[in-house]
Order: sequence, then C-alpha cells, then structure tokens
Amino acid sequence: MSKQSSTPSAYLNEVKALSDRIVKAQQPIRVLDAIKWDDGIKQEFFKNKCKAPPQVNASYYQQNCPLNFSPEDKKHEFYQIERDLMRKLGQLNPLSVIMRRICREYQSVVRMLEARGTPLFSDISQGLYGSSQDVFHAGDPTIADLGSMMEGTLSELLKLECLQEEPKTINAKEAVAILNEKIQSVFPGEGLRAMISDGILADAAAGTDYIKIRADAMFNARDLRVLEVHEIWVHLGTTLNGLAQPYCTFLGKGPPSATITQEGLAVLMEILTLSSTPIRLIRLIDRVRAITLVEQGADFLDIFAFFKNKGLSEDESYNLSNRVFRGSSPNGLPFTKDLTYIKGFVLTYNFMRLAVSKGKPDRIPLLFCGKTMIDDMKVLVDLVEEGTVIKPRFLPPQFTDLMGLSAWFSFSRFMSSMNFRQLEQDYANVL
Repeated sequence: MSKQSSTPSAYLNEVKALSDRIVKAQQPIRVLDAIKWDDGIKQEFFKNKCKAPPQVNASYYQQNCPLNFSPEDKKHEFYQIERDLMRKLGQLNPLSVIMRRICREYQSVVRMLEARGTPLFSDISQGLYGSSQDVFHAGDPTIADLGSMMEGTLSELLKLECLQEEPKTINAKEAVAILNEKIQSVFPGEGLRAMISDGILADAAAGTDYIKIRADAMFNARDLRVLEVHEIWVHLGTTLNGLAQPYCTFLGKGPPSATITQEGLAVLMEILTLSSTPIRLIRLIDRVRAITLVEQGADFLDIFAFFKNKGLSEDESYNLSNRVFRGSSPNGLPFTKDLTYIKGFVLTYNFMRLAVSKGKPDRIPLLFCGKTMIDDMKVLVDLVEEGTVIKPRFLPPQFTDLMGLSAWFSFSRFMSSMNFRQLEQDYANVL
C-alpha cells in the first residue's frame, strides 16, 4: 500500500472524527475509582480485629461511589458511535471492526459498573479480563495451573539467602524525586511526572501523564528500577505514542482488552531487563491464586488469611484482598483484572517468539504504537504501511535493537522445544 499524502483525505478525517468521539465518550469512565472502598471500610475491618467481613454491597457503591455519568446515556452514546462507524466506514473495514469492538467493550464496562456489588459484576469482569480457568489452547494448562507451576519454583528460590531482597528504605517522597529524574531523562519536556497519592491500593499506578505513588509505600532501589521499566517505559511510553497518533487517537486510551497487552508488555520488560525478582513474581502469582480461590468459593476472610499465611502484614493482606473483591462484595466473586499480568505476559511473549520464528521481528515494535491488542497486530501492520497509524515515537532500548531481540527469541524458541524432564535427568549428577 502507498503512504497517505501530506493532506489528509476525507476518509482519514472521518477516521479521526470517529476516533475522537470514542476518546471523548470514555473520559468519565474511571473503573478503579468507581469500585474502590473508602478508608472507613478498612478502619472498621481492623476495629473488628479482622474477624468480620467488610460491609460492602450494591447499596454501598451507589451511595459512596456514584457514577458521574448516566449509564443509559453512556451506553447509547457508544451505540451511536458504533452505528456511525457502520454508516461511514463500513462493516468490513478493518478500522471499523476494531473501533466497533471498542465501543461494545465500553458498553460492557458501563454494564459492569452498573452491576457493582452483584454477581453480574464479576461475570462481566471475566468477559473483559478473563478467568483463572481460561486456557490459551484446548488441552493447555489453565491460568491457575500456570500460576501453580510458577509458584512451586519461586517458593524454592525464596528460601535462598542469596535471593533475599534488600530492605525498603526509600520513602514515597524520595521515590517521587528519583522517578521524576528518570521521567525527564526518558521523556524530556513532555510534561510527565510522578506524584504522591493517597487514593490507590498498589504502591504505584500510571495515569495518562503521571505515575501515582502511594503516600505510605516504601521502596528499595530494585523496586524503583521495576517502576521505571514497567510504569515509565511501557505505560507512559505507549500513552505518549498513542496520543501522537494523527488519526487513530483511540490508541492513546486503553479499554480493558488493551490492559492485557499493556500489563503483559510491562511484565515482559521487567524480565528482559533483569529487573524483576522472585518475590516480585510470587506476588503476581499470589494474586492469581487468590482469584482462583474466590472463583472456587473463598470469601474475603479466607483471602485475608491466605495472604497472612504468605507472611504478609495485616495491612498488606487487607490491601491485596481488597484488590480481589473491589467492585464485588466480600462473599461475592472476584474482580479479575489482576489476571492480566500473567495472561498478558504469556500472550505477548509468544507473539514475539512467533514473530521472530516467522521472520517478522519488525512487527514487535508496533506493540508500542499505543494501547494496542495482539489480536489487531495484522491490521496494525497494514495501517502503519498506509500511513493511517504512525510508528511509535518512543521505544524501550531493548526494542530498538531488532538484531539482539531476534537472537534472544530465536534461542528461546529452540530451548522451549527441549524436553525439560529429560534435562533434569541428564543434569542430575551435575546439580
């Protein structure tokens, strides 16, 4: 396909107008804000000596986390955009297919938020983010099975003194100063920043142009390295690349399906840069295990005990249990977003490995064009070729060197074909 001329065509202007409508329509939808529990819930839980479940139900969300938009109007707005995509771009146009899917996904998000505190909330959550019982292919292990397999290896590693992490001596204020230096070195003059926040469960979380650091969080140097490659290089980097898109502006905003690719890329970046640790990975696996237990019938008190038995403090155990049940109820089914880290890692890693084995490593950097989905990569290649989507402005260093990356994944493909059980026997007398 030929590149678009310097003057946008009527088609490209239409694409941008429809894309801008999606971006505007999704602006008031803030999933995590709509499902968070206030500090009063936590204080009451500890006042009851962690013996009584938090008092959260559907009425709690309506009274304490009212939506700042009309769900019916919002669903209709996305329906109208979807209909206009059909009328103006057509049913089979690849961009129309992608953008209509995004509209339907946001309608599901609105329905999920309407259903907070009810079983339907988790049903929709599983449709958006997945379930611990999902498989990648027929006959493959489930996500829960993969978590258990990793847990066995990581648990043994955590017993080793040489792999114990250094103390966390860096407070939130110091961490913000260090991360702001990192941001300015990577994205000079872009107006991005790190800042302290009291309203998040995680130690850190990325927004459109910022990274929030929880006010009472403590870090060590390796923690900050993980935040640099995970939050800055991936989450802020893909946001900037998406916002730079001239026509497909929707790539600057990620629906839940894009979260899977985003978190997969971020975890893979931690691995590629040797920044992650066994304790970091076991924490991700623990979240998978917790969701699995809730899908099997565990309640909030069960999950709180699960995390405490992992050696975590009561405060950490509460926060992690909160992550699993937010949007739901203490005896309901889980919010499954935390599955995206492991699920996304597997999907992203295998996409890259296959791209190299098929002689198409040039496809890999396109994952950073914005908030992308692996399902859309074939279309994205065509869109870049024709100039409808531009290549990413920013890439992490590991993805600018396709020769090194190709060599790494070539060996990965070769090694994965070897029989690990046989290797264990062969090396029994060596290890």
